[in-house]
Amino acid sequence: MPLDPNYNQLNRESTNRIKNLAANLNDEQMQTRVGEHWTVAIAFVHLAFWDRRVLATLEETAKNGKLSVVEVETVVNDLSLPLWAVVPAKEAIKLAIESAQELDSQLEKFPKDLLEEMYEHNKRLVVRALHRNEHLDEVEEALRR
Repeated sequence: MPLDPNYNQLNRESTNRIKNLAANLNDEQMQTRVGEHWTVAIAFVHLAFWDRRVLATLEETAKNGKLSVVEVETVVNDLSLPLWAVVPAKEAIKLAIESAQELDSQLEKFPKDLLEEMYEHNKRLVVRALHRNEHLDEVEEALRR
C-alpha cells in the first residue's frame, strides 16, 4: 500500500484540531468524563504519549537506517492511567500540542523510503491524524453531553 500523499496535511489538521479544541476548554471541561476511565485531560496526555512513541520510533529508525518500531503494549494505557490522571489540565494540553507539533515536523522531513516502510508496517505510525482524530471525536462527543 503506497504512502498516503496527504499525510502531512492530515497530521497538521489534526494538530490544529487539538489546538482549537484546547483553546476553548476550561478546567472543569478538562475533567469531563470520556468513557469509563478517561477525562478530557487524560485523552490529551494519551495522545502525547503515543505521539512520543512514534517520535522514538523515528529516532530508532533513523539511527538504524531501517524500520525499528519501538514496541509498546497497549496495556500501557491502563498502567499509565493513574499517572496521566494527575497531570494538570494545562500541562496535558501543552504536552499534546508540543508532541504533535514536534512529530508533524519530524514526519515532514523524514526520508520517504523509511516513511513508506513505516506506513506499510502500520499507517497509523505516519498518519497520526487517524489516532488523534479518533480520540478528539470521543472528546467532542463527551463535551456535547
